[in-house]
Amino acid sequence: MKLKSNVQMSSVGTMGVIYRGLYFFTANFLAALLFFGHASAASVQLTNDPSTGSPGKFAAEEIQREATGKDIAVSITLSVEKHAAGAPQSYRIERQGDKLRVIGADETGAMYGGLDIAEAIRIGTLDSLKSAEHKPHIAKRGIKFNIPLDLRTPSYSDNSTSAQANIPEMWSMDFWHEFIDHMARDRFNVLTLWSMHPFPSIVKVPEYPKVALDDVWRTTADLVEPFNSFSTRGTGMVKPWMLEKKEVVKRLTIDEKISHWRAVMNYAHERGIEVYWFTWNVFTYGTDGQYGITDALDNATTRDYFRKSIRETVLTYPRLAGIGITSGENMDHKDGQSGKEEWLWATYGEGISDALKKQPERKFRLIHRLHETGLQPILKQWSTYPGPFEVSFKYAVAHMYASRAPSFIQKVLPEITSEHRTWLTVRNDDMYSFRWGDPDFARVFINNMPGPDKLAGFYMGPDGYIWGRDFLSRDAVDANGRRQLVWDRQWFSFNLWGRLSYDPTLPDAHFQRLLGARHPMVNAEKLFAASQASSRIIPQVTRFNWGSIDVHWYPEANLSHPKQFKGFYSVRHFMEGKTMPGEEVLSIGQWREQLRDNKRITKQTPPEVATALESDADATLQLLTELRPQAGVTDKELLLTLADYEAQAWLGRYYAAKIRAAIELAEFNASADATAQVTAMKHAESALAHWKQYAAIYDSQYTPQLLNRVGTADIPALTAKAAEDIEIIRSWKPGTRQN
Repeated sequence: MKLKSNVQMSSVGTMGVIYRGLYFFTANFLAALLFFGHASAASVQLTNDPSTGSPGKFAAEEIQREATGKDIAVSITLSVEKHAAGAPQSYRIERQGDKLRVIGADETGAMYGGLDIAEAIRIGTLDSLKSAEHKPHIAKRGIKFNIPLDLRTPSYSDNSTSAQANIPEMWSMDFWHEFIDHMARDRFNVLTLWSMHPFPSIVKVPEYPKVALDDVWRTTADLVEPFNSFSTRGTGMVKPWMLEKKEVVKRLTIDEKISHWRAVMNYAHERGIEVYWFTWNVFTYGTDGQYGITDALDNATTRDYFRKSIRETVLTYPRLAGIGITSGENMDHKDGQSGKEEWLWATYGEGISDALKKQPERKFRLIHRLHETGLQPILKQWSTYPGPFEVSFKYAVAHMYASRAPSFIQKVLPEITSEHRTWLTVRNDDMYSFRWGDPDFARVFINNMPGPDKLAGFYMGPDGYIWGRDFLSRDAVDANGRRQLVWDRQWFSFNLWGRLSYDPTLPDAHFQRLLGARHPMVNAEKLFAASQASSRIIPQVTRFNWGSIDVHWYPEANLSHPKQFKGFYSVRHFMEGKTMPGEEVLSIGQWREQLRDNKRITKQTPPEVATALESDADATLQLLTELRPQAGVTDKELLLTLADYEAQAWLGRYYAAKIRAAIELAEFNASADATAQVTAMKHAESALAHWKQYAAIYDSQYTPQLLNRVGTADIPALTAKAAEDIEIIRSWKPGTRQN
């Protein structure tokens, strides 16, 4: 090998460590050989074959970063064998003593193998890393991101605190670099960007040039007071009074915007990530009524405008992997489903077809959501689509943190074929605030998804909150002025879902070591146990008090929409509530009926739900008493994490006491037994005390926030609502509810 250049890169860290790099070249092979370590013989030699591309380079940088300052001696090689039999994204690790070789089936596989090694260095398991082959359990593992592009082109979440705060971040490459790197580290490989009508903010349409929007706007208007004026169906999201108080947060021409999104997609490609745009229909935000464009399905100009916009979106973004569409939520058509599908084909279908005539070699995926439509009308209308065509199903409605095996898909699964497989929308409208981490729940959830003959992939994310930078935490900005990402706060849950969907055989011990490496001052086993126990609380209560969509249930605040549903759930609501369909859990009404009829009870009863909540809460609080003396004061993230666990424990105690109060209220209603009323009162008083504890901890870490589906979530202010249960019980008249 001929030495063409010898580049010395040296820096001395706090421990006096010197790092040097030597780069060698030949005509057909480039290797980066990096030496870094102590003055002793311990060193890491890393060779990265150019076949690994940008993904491999990223993995090599991660290995170098993790190995810096470590007293280890190992030789690592990253390469790709593109003609090997391995599945896409797969890799194998070969070990011979202190020599490790990663061979990827493609660039992404090589990156994942390299990231395995970087992680092993970080958590101290490099010596025990064995030769093994790895391939993805689920091929497409995605993030659902409702993207707040601009006041004028909103997503469904934009009438909320987190959305308005994050509008500038969507136009920052610094944000996307951080976000996409996190995705790659956690093995996510699909990014879906959801908007009601993104096109004026992302593309120029020659036939409709005035529609393209320069600059980036948000509103400074108060959104809290007029919250109930917003529809939950997506109409009326941009109101005149919002535009009157616009703030220009970034000066960008439409050409600069296009350059920005091309850069985002290119960067995602360098991390093995596909990007998709998803829309709801029919919305025309940002067009401002120009050219006669309206939301009407029978408007010929609107049809033409959409077709041309889709064409230009495909042509403008060569890295765009596909588009996802919804036949709703503003698509009333006199011909029902067939009429809606005809409109979607005439716009999206024809627009994509127009683009692919100019790019016939391009593979462009269309994902049609099974939302407000049926599978057969979809397949009939889209039979000639010129590319991969798949559907998508809302797997757990709005609550991924409930059942480990949601049953809703069973009604459509027999119709799903290997030709048109389904994606799963895995909605998280449960956990906006807390650090969640129960690998057993995630592993079982993932293993219960349909097999690869029916499953194309999944994407997970919220509709009521933005997974951007963290504007919820009180302590989200570091000493250098950097505001953390939501991903930074909830890193453990993202890691669990991404890693386990790639490889669900990863054991609990692996994740325990991850926590231990992150927080080495405390006992890792106890920290992991506290994470698991606290993380069981919200799934347990959501299975019992089921509210299917995000408008109906936000468990961190015991809230639903104040006008369209129940607002803050009262003890009466819990007494009358329904459990999650398909779960082995009885509501209070069902349980009392089975008791009355002397039926054999095989499902979890309301008292057992309360006991389970109490058990997990008590276990969490006990573990915290053991962990906190070890924690010290220097690991700020650890202290915040422990407080999150404690908050969830008090929330669990609140829900347990509330359920017990509802049980006794049901008895008092049926029997007029004054003892039951007194007991219900005592439970309600206990619930209030638990809520106050919860509110104090929550308020110490998080600010009140406006959520687009349930209104303002101000936990301390909701204490007054929690107190109303006592008066409800005190003034209850037996027989008010007829069982």
